Amino acid sequence: MTSERGGKHFGPALLLAGLVLFFCSWSTVAQTIRDLPPPPPAPTPKPTPTPAPPKDEDFDVIRVSSNLVMVPVSVVDANGEPVRGLHVNDFHLVEEGRDQQITEIGNPDEVPLDIAVLFDISSSVSQKGFFSFQQRAAASFLKQVLKPVDRAAVFTITDQPALVSPLASAETAAAKILTIPAATSPVPTAFYDTVMAAAKYLVEKSAERHRRVIVVISDGDDNFSSIVRDLTVAEYRASQKGGATSAAAYQNLLERRRRAVLEVQKAVQQSDAAFYSINPGGSSVRLNQISMRAQNAMESIAQSTGGSAYVPDGEQDLERVFSEVAAEHEGGRMKEEKKKAP
Repeated sequence: MTSERGGKHFGPALLLAGLVLFFCSWSTVAQTIRDLPPPPPAPTPKPTPTPAPPKDEDFDVIRVSSNLVMVPVSVVDANGEPVRGLHVNDFHLVEEGRDQQITEIGNPDEVPLDIAVLFDISSSVSQKGFFSFQQRAAASFLKQVLKPVDRAAVFTITDQPALVSPLASAETAAAKILTIPAATSPVPTAFYDTVMAAAKYLVEKSAERHRRVIVVISDGDDNFSSIVRDLTVAEYRASQKGGATSAAAYQNLLERRRRAVLEVQKAVQQSDAAFYSINPGGSSVRLNQISMRAQNAMESIAQSTGGSAYVPDGEQDLERVFSEVAAEHEGGRMKEEKKKAP
């Protein structure tokens, strides 16, 4: 009996003890929470700025630039004499199938002329038999063509481009040409490099509105320009040993020459110069495959720049050729207006 009564009073005692422990624990937790520092304030979000509306000029704007391009043109009669008194309506200019507007015909007497004369003194030219006559004819040409406001520079074509006389008067350039010595032994020919050097020189030293002309007295053969030098030397050494270069190497050399001609064309076109070549080889040019290849290259450059390629037959014909070149530059230049969108 006593055991039962003691068991009945034991349950409430355990419950009371649990409640006391609970409140003691909660009091301890509450005290710990009160001792902690207060939490940081919540960050205030920044308002997103309203983007400014784009300017009207950012939409549907088409900018058109207008450029005046100088186009070389010469008109001669059956006797090679310049035809004067022509007007804009006498010409029709088409580029890539599109008609171009011609604004005016320039008067050559009002536009200064800058000429670069390239004189080949390599053995392939100087041994043709009339080197001194070429010098006299070229000097006479400069005195005939250049006016007091015009200038001429002189380059020699050897193993590398050589500027022997910077842009100066006709008298100064002509006197320098007469003093150029002919080669007395085999000399390499860097024809392509020299033409490109002359074109670059005109861009740097000739005023933008001046007429520019490159006159080359050469057979056009090249065996030492940077783009063909290595293969040409290998070809020469093989021939000296009695051998021959492989077909693949020969085709590679031809491809390099083709690329070289295209690079020269681009350089002369970018200089806004007309290219004229005078080949002193005469009729013998057509008897040799290498000579014909060189002549064809000069003709290609001349045609792409508004010039001409000549092969005079002897001394008297050389004088006629220089007279024709002089007559062409007594003509004018068209000013073509090109409008290009970006």
